[in-house]
Amino acid sequence: MRASLRSDAGFSLIDIVATVAITATVMAIATPPLVNMVDQYRLGNSLRTVERQMQFAKLKAVSSQSAMRLRFNCPVVGQIRVVELIGTPAVPDPVQDPDSYTTRCNETTYPYKPTGSDSSRLTKPNNDGPVALLDSSVTVTSSTTLEFWPDGSVHAANGGANPWPNIGTAGVTITLTRKGVSKNIVVNGLGKIQMDR
Repeated sequence: MRASLRSDAGFSLIDIVATVAITATVMAIATPPLVNMVDQYRLGNSLRTVERQMQFAKLKAVSSQSAMRLRFNCPVVGQIRVVELIGTPAVPDPVQDPDSYTTRCNETTYPYKPTGSDSSRLTKPNNDGPVALLDSSVTVTSSTTLEFWPDGSVHAANGGANPWPNIGTAGVTITLTRKGVSKNIVVNGLGKIQMDR
């Protein structure tokens, strides 16, 4: 008997077309959940950024014995920054702390100083945080500036009167939205911060 020299190795056109069709079907089924997962990740990441900034403001106010403000859209949409109040909550310094987003959010005029680099009361502000960036596709539906006091309480702007009133037990809800999905962070007057999971 003679051995055949002919080889049947390889793929036929039908095999390749069937493999491509099955792969395309699996990808079409898997893509929407993957896109949704990425959307949820980006919204959750921005939510955690806002929560960390609130925690930073609260802890810095207590540790430095100086009121701290959390500013949203500082100075543009999607940026937030914790800034030290110059003066006191009852009598803010109108020259150095003119409650203006264009001045206090400017890192050139009011640079971020890492902890411990400058603690002189003569060179205030010493406790401004860096500008934090949210995902560009996430919007913050509430932009109320919050003020954290050294006693741990939280206050909100009320149209110019000083000191700002405590936000009370109902608190303030900050809502972040991305592609129609929203998540909330609630902070109350005692400084308790809760965020959606």
